[in-house]
Amino acid sequence: MRRNNMKNQLYLFAVLLLVSSCSLKINTQDNDKQFSSSMKKVMAQKQLRHVVMFKFKESATTADIQKVENAFAALPSKIAAISDFEWGLNNSPEGLDKGFTHVFFVSFNSEADREIYLPHPAHKAFVDVLSPHLEDVMVMDYWSK
Repeated sequence: MRRNNMKNQLYLFAVLLLVSSCSLKINTQDNDKQFSSSMKKVMAQKQLRHVVMFKFKESATTADIQKVENAFAALPSKIAAISDFEWGLNNSPEGLDKGFTHVFFVSFNSEADREIYLPHPAHKAFVDVLSPHLEDVMVMDYWSK
């Protein structure tokens, strides 16, 4: 479901191995400070998050919703401007979801990348798949901190 998540986990594992390896090999304070500074830069890269939540019509079937999920999940392979993607189903016990069941996070490295994504033909084709089944949508974008 989340190809990018597996990549992220492998990347994190590689970074942890690198950190462990480097901490054993680096003997001077200067090298340690330089390495630490480089790692902070890598780990602090901000991402523009595009958060999308769906509330489906009561008439939407399981097959309709699966088609929407598959179409959205296919976008990262069709739009290079997407730097990361994940999604999931609501499982909050609080009962405050207002009928929204699906949440999608689409990440970008820049606002220019988001500007490529929004009018992209693949995104427009996805909206065509989604629209007949959608009762409501909420979208928020923010820069990660």
